Amino acid sequence: MSTELLSAKTERLEKLRLQLAESQDGILEAMALQHDVTLLDVVRCLPDACWQRIDGSHFVNVMQELAEWGELTTIVHTNGVILEFTGPLPGGELGRGFYNLKGGSGLSGHLKPDCCSDLIFLRRPFMGTPTASVQFFSADGNSMFKVYIGRDASRQLRPDQLERFESLVLRLTRQRGYAA
Repeated sequence: MSTELLSAKTERLEKLRLQLAESQDGILEAMALQHDVTLLDVVRCLPDACWQRIDGSHFVNVMQELAEWGELTTIVHTNGVILEFTGPLPGGELGRGFYNLKGGSGLSGHLKPDCCSDLIFLRRPFMGTPTASVQFFSADGNSMFKVYIGRDASRQLRPDQLERFESLVLRLTRQRGYAA
C-alpha cells in the first residue's frame, strides 16, 4: 500500500474512532462503506470496552458452545441481503473441511472454519438497545456471519445467555496467545 493510501486510510480510521467514541450505535456495515474500510476495521475503532477479539482457530469450539444456548438470532449481512434467523443454533461436526450444521429444520448449512480469522465478542447499543453478539470474520475483514444473544419477553438480553457470553469471553481470553 502506498504511503498516500495508507495515510488516507489512517485519517479515515481516526475520524471513525472519534465518531464511535461519541456513539457506538448505528449500522456498522454502513459505517464501513461510508469510511471505505472493512467491517472489522469499524469494530476495531469502537471503544475497547465494546469488544474482545479471539483467534478464529476457536471457531468450532465457539459454535459448539453457542449450540447449547437456546434461541439466538443469526444474521448474514452482505451488500444485497440482511438475512436473519431466530431459533436455536444447531450443533454440527467437521467433515470435508466444513463445519456442517445438523439442523434438520430451521437453520442448516456448511461453514468453512479455516476462513475465519477473527471472532469478535461485541457489546454495544443498536437503535438505543443493548446488544451482545459473536461475530465471525474472514481474513479480508468482512463478516462471515453474526450470532446475537436472545431477548426475554420484556425485550431485555437474556441473563442466562449474557452470563454464558461473558464466561466464554473470559475463558478464551485467559488462554495464552488467543486474544488480541
